[in-house]
This record gives sequence, C-alpha cells and structure tokens, in this order.
Amino acid sequence: MPIYNAPLAAVDAKETRRYAGLAKAAFDEAMIREACEEAALLAEPRGVWRRYGYDCRQQTVEGAGDRLPGTAIGRHLAGCEAVICLAATVGEAIEEAVTRHFREGRYAYSTILDAAATAAVEQTADALERAIRPAVAKEGLTMRWRFSPGYGDWPLTEQPTMIRLSGAAEIGIHLTESLMLIPRKSITAIVGLSRNETAPATPHGCAACPRTDCPARKTMG
Repeated sequence: MPIYNAPLAAVDAKETRRYAGLAKAAFDEAMIREACEEAALLAEPRGVWRRYGYDCRQQTVEGAGDRLPGTAIGRHLAGCEAVICLAATVGEAIEEAVTRHFREGRYAYSTILDAAATAAVEQTADALERAIRPAVAKEGLTMRWRFSPGYGDWPLTEQPTMIRLSGAAEIGIHLTESLMLIPRKSITAIVGLSRNETAPATPHGCAACPRTDCPARKTMG
C-alpha cells in the first residue's frame, strides 16, 4: 500500500488560532508562532491509503462486509464508483510536548501547541489527498472531500473498519477500547471517487458535523 511521509514545512497559524477557539480573539502572536514552530519541528507526518470498489446502491465498500451505516455517508458517496480509505498522523512527540509544557505550568502554551498539532495533522491529510489526486485524475475521476467517522450520523463505531481498510496500523495508528485514535493527533477518512462532476452537493468539514457549539467550527457561507 502507498505510504506518505513528506516533511511538514510549517504549521498554519490561522488554523491553529481556530482550533484553539481564538479565531477572532486578541492573543499573544509570539506564543502562537512559537507553538507552530515547535509543532512543525516535532511532527512526524505519515499517511497511508488503499482504494476499493464502491456500490452506492448498496452503500457497501468492496471487502468491508456490512453496509456503511448512516444517511450522511450515503449522501456523500452517492454516485461514486470507488473510494479511498486513508489515515494520517503526526506521531506522538507533539502530544508528549503538550503534556510536558502543561506539567511545567505553561497552560496557555500547551493549549496552543495542542491546537497547532491538530492543524498539523489536518495539513498532513490535505497533503496526502494532493499526492493521490493526480493519479486519480488520469482515470477521469474526481475526488470528493474526506469524510470521517463522527461526521453527521456516520458513527464513531466505524473506526475499527476504517483502521482496517486504510491500513492505518502500517503507520502506527491504533484504537483504544473507547475508540480513541492513538496517536491522538491522527485521522481516518473515506474519500469518494466519481466521474463527470465538479464538486459534491454536500456540506464540507465542519458543516457536516452536528456540533454547532464547537469553538473550532469554521464560519460557513
């Protein structure tokens, strides 16, 4: 299976602010820059993916067995003939640093660094998709945006299936009994592949999540 491990040049400060709930708040810019720089230094970006056939009528992924549960995932993959199951992580070093700074009493900084780590893993997943896209485009296929367990009514109980289908264990990702991804700054997702379209008529990212009170939620529209 293909494995992605390109370095992360920089962590997006604007996204770090958003994940920290500071999108519109005045805050120490030097601290945000420091956290982004430390996150970029500590990140160990890795990604992996596998491609499968998809039956949109039955809402089943080739080899997955059961029907994908939920109406949101069915709508999102409507018309797709194949899917890519992917996983991405930035490793455990950032989490260890967050814990260390917190223990040292740098509470605000540890919160910002944690947000920078979230931005880093999202950037890694974005880069992974960009790496996949050219080969898919040569086949006349369009990639839809990634959809993760927990979006809409697609339950987190699908994480074990996504771990298996993506090959996430190959890059060190596993699950706790409570379905938490380890390393914590990791992502699993499914990407639909379809023909003759420009973009899916479904909400993207935060707009697909039912948590409207989340401080990291993007302002849509």
